[in-house]
Amino acid sequence: MSRLFDTHCHFDFDAFSNTDEALAIAKQSGVARILIPSVGLSNWDKVSELASSYDEIYFSLGLHPYFIDQHLDTHLDLLDDRLSCRGGKCVAVGECGLDFYSGNDTQSKQEALFRGQLELANKHKLPLVLHQRKSHQLMTSTLKKMRFDQGGVIHGFSGSYQQAKDWLNLGFAIGVGGTITYPRAQKTRNTIAQIPIDAMVLETDAPDMPLNGYQGLPNHPKFLPEILECLSELKKRPKQTIAPQLWSKSNLVFGICD
Repeated sequence: MSRLFDTHCHFDFDAFSNTDEALAIAKQSGVARILIPSVGLSNWDKVSELASSYDEIYFSLGLHPYFIDQHLDTHLDLLDDRLSCRGGKCVAVGECGLDFYSGNDTQSKQEALFRGQLELANKHKLPLVLHQRKSHQLMTSTLKKMRFDQGGVIHGFSGSYQQAKDWLNLGFAIGVGGTITYPRAQKTRNTIAQIPIDAMVLETDAPDMPLNGYQGLPNHPKFLPEILECLSELKKRPKQTIAPQLWSKSNLVFGICD
């Protein structure tokens, strides 16, 4: 069985309260590594503790734009402190980015926190785990202006081929998740079919983003092989061939030894 890396799973959420059982199920499906992106100060300790307790788990520290009301300016200083004394299991900054799905009332605060996290990622030489909704142009232009060069993953990608190229040109891998399992997601499926395997990583975003056929149910890392299967069909290549490439790319992005 090929080793798989779920590069975006909120394994600290209540849906995975029985961590031993959830991890055992994931491993039975071939998921050998999981990265937990934090969402804010409120769960930094928990994701760190999970990574310390399980060899398979890594984590990132950041301030998620969806929870903008919970973040204070001082949290950037606290994040800097955490990153300064991080251990080897903290492999990125994030989840961070810009989310204007519900409007742009908080745009200025989101932008300030995003720029602050870019500065910290550059300072600590860490890649980013990026969240983007209705903010592609602003995020990519900000990364260019700030000359960010540590790379990372654009999580939950669901854009056009040109947008994918924008991210690749900035040194980011494309996070491929359950969206490609939906036949109606033609734009995303066509885009993923065109970009090279060595430019992407797999993710579930569990317990969110259920795959096609599992709507209404909590997502789980155990479904990562089904995303791989769908990707294999889109790329018209055997999953046994592309799985090792995805594994290597995931570890390379986050600086983890294979």
